[in-house]
Amino acid sequence: MTDATSRDGSRSGSTAQPVGGAKGPDELRRQIEETRGRLGDTVEELAGKADVKGRAKARAADLKDKAGAMSVQLRSSAAHAGHAGHAVQDKAGRAGHTAQDKAGRARDAAERHTPSGRARGAVRAGLGHPRAVLAAGAAAGVVVAASLVRHRRHGHC
Repeated sequence: MTDATSRDGSRSGSTAQPVGGAKGPDELRRQIEETRGRLGDTVEELAGKADVKGRAKARAADLKDKAGAMSVQLRSSAAHAGHAGHAVQDKAGRAGHTAQDKAGRARDAAERHTPSGRARGAVRAGLGHPRAVLAAGAAAGVVVAASLVRHRRHGHC
């Protein structure tokens, strides 16, 4: 920004001629204009640094632009994810329908392979009420186990 002047009259960090080295009025005018230009640049730079409000507005505008760009990017990602979510949902729906179709075919096959109408009705009831079938099976197991225990105690086995 500012240059220091040394003892011999030259400025450090500057390309300017020594202060007292002007050779005539034209050279002196040129040096003055050059100095005014550098001084104007320095004042402008200092004014920019001192303008806190202006710098804050510029920073806010920059952040607003970045936030807008990020918003567009996030919306695009969300739309893409939404399309992928619909595809997964469609696949899950198709898998569910396939499972229902296979279960229906299995039920139909079981009904076709039963010998009588009564058995067919029992199979339908069992498929419709799996807890009842489980409870009946457990009860039958208890009866069989009790029968085996009784036979062993009495020495039949």
